[in-house]
Amino acid sequence: MKIIGLLLVPLASMVVLWGVITAVTATESLELRQYKTVWTNLRLPAYKLISEIQRERLVSAQLLHDAAEKPAVNAQRLRTDAAGDAFRQLSGNSKDRSEEIRTQVDAVYTQLDRLDAIRGEIDTGLSDRLHTVESYNGIVDALFGLHRRVALIDDIPIYEQSRLVIDMGYAKELLTREQALGIGRADAAERRLFGQLVGNRRFLLDQALADLDPALRDPQIALITSPGYQRMRMMEDQIVAGGTPRDWLATTESLAKAFDEAQLRASATLNERADPIADQVLARAFLLAGTALALVIVSIAFSLRMGTRLSKELAALRLAALEVAEERLPAVVAKLRKGEKVEIPELKVAGTTTEIDDVGQAFSTVQQTAVEAAVGQAQLSEGVGHVFRNLARRSQTLLHRQRIQLQDMQHRATDPEALDDLFKLDHLTTRMRRHAEGLIILSGATPGRGWSRPVPLLDVVRGAAAEVEDYQRVVIEPMPGQRLAGPVVGDMIHLIAELIENATVYSPAHTPVIVRGEAAARGFAIEVEDRGFGMSAEELADYNERLASPPEFDLADSDRLGLFVVSRLAARHDIRVTLRGSPYGGTTAIVLIPEEHVAEPEAEAPESEPVRPMRVVRSD
Repeated sequence: MKIIGLLLVPLASMVVLWGVITAVTATESLELRQYKTVWTNLRLPAYKLISEIQRERLVSAQLLHDAAEKPAVNAQRLRTDAAGDAFRQLSGNSKDRSEEIRTQVDAVYTQLDRLDAIRGEIDTGLSDRLHTVESYNGIVDALFGLHRRVALIDDIPIYEQSRLVIDMGYAKELLTREQALGIGRADAAERRLFGQLVGNRRFLLDQALADLDPALRDPQIALITSPGYQRMRMMEDQIVAGGTPRDWLATTESLAKAFDEAQLRASATLNERADPIADQVLARAFLLAGTALALVIVSIAFSLRMGTRLSKELAALRLAALEVAEERLPAVVAKLRKGEKVEIPELKVAGTTTEIDDVGQAFSTVQQTAVEAAVGQAQLSEGVGHVFRNLARRSQTLLHRQRIQLQDMQHRATDPEALDDLFKLDHLTTRMRRHAEGLIILSGATPGRGWSRPVPLLDVVRGAAAEVEDYQRVVIEPMPGQRLAGPVVGDMIHLIAELIENATVYSPAHTPVIVRGEAAARGFAIEVEDRGFGMSAEELADYNERLASPPEFDLADSDRLGLFVVSRLAARHDIRVTLRGSPYGGTTAIVLIPEEHVAEPEAEAPESEPVRPMRVVRSD
């Protein structure tokens, strides 16, 4: 997974990069295609509305000069309202393309809402010609601001030409303002504004015509070089000088219409240019995206192939290592414990990567070293076991002879003090015999003691207590008459003796050690309870785990010989030994003997009086 993760990082980056390139290029193409939609829903309705407002401004200026123009004003206002309604309806379809466009369209709506107030001032005579012209100018300026806002496009040539065409349209707007101010005699303020409009319009025309494409510039050049345009320039100079030229309205009206038609043709031409460019951009986007996608696919395929091959080699190496750790080495150790010969095949991992081959060889070397170490450890353990067994057997022989001599001496002794000393020596010999048997058990062999017939469990417990140094503290409570199978008696005496001795060692000298037994559903249970300081929960859990699963004997852990002996004996006969806390604060050891080792009491046994608790003593 880490290899795949390392591969996914650059692959994911490539996919993201491909997506970004595709999205950017496609977005550019879509924006060019939306240029036509913007023209239809915003710019063309705005041009039509500008034309109607320009006419209303002109007839309103005429109305202020001649009241007979009232019918024409009313008719023009209806046309302006119709153009305004059309603009509101169409602009609502595209004004949400961006926050800037929405803000500008809302500004136009605000200006359009002023029309009724402007008209009211004109109808009531509260507005003069200069104020009327400037009021309408604010509405037209908002519409041209919208033109400039929506003319933004990613294609630089179209954007530049579109801005120039808008400037040409604004030059025509300045001409219509001159047209309204030039009707009749103008006062000083009107002449001053008129002169500013003339200068601005001429400057805009000069600037725009210099950079327009020939196809867009030629119609404009034809207009400004026409006789009518030259005549209008002369009239402008006369008005600035304070004169009142004849035919001003007719001359400017024809020029305004001509400029308006040229403006619409230029805008339509730019709109038509956007579609082929959009197609080229889209084709380039498809080509670029397809090439990038092919490269991404090839990269993914190559990376996955390399990653999969490397992953398979590593997985094979992992499986081989797990096989060595979980199967081969445990099997080798098990065979060595049984004394069998072992042969370990060489660890081989098929791969094409040098590093993985090296790791495989290293694992093979580790395996061989581990096997050699296991063989050495097995030989060492076997040697130690032989030493334990030989020493224990020799000690058993000597102790057996010693006990025979002690028994003879006990029979011949007549002095009570000497007899007591002989009993003490006999008890010491019994304990030494148990320790010798412990060495035999640790070596893996079986002690020599055994019984051919079942023995009452009470006698088994008494025999175990007799092998403990502090036997005077042991209290054996009455227990049922079940008997223990003869082959198990010796090991059971040793096991219980180890538990009783452990209880006497780890409890105060003045406290008793209670031993009780009773029949259980699955055999017979014997409890050894002391009144010592007890153990913590962690220690109990650790000891119970060792008793349930006998560990390998560790020479360095000689302080727990009794625990090793008990666990070995319990495992040999499927006996379960459990430690738990005692109500008196000490520890209780519970020995559960399986029912296959327990026999019922003898039927012929006569009834005896109830046995009371007794203390085991060895004396005359």
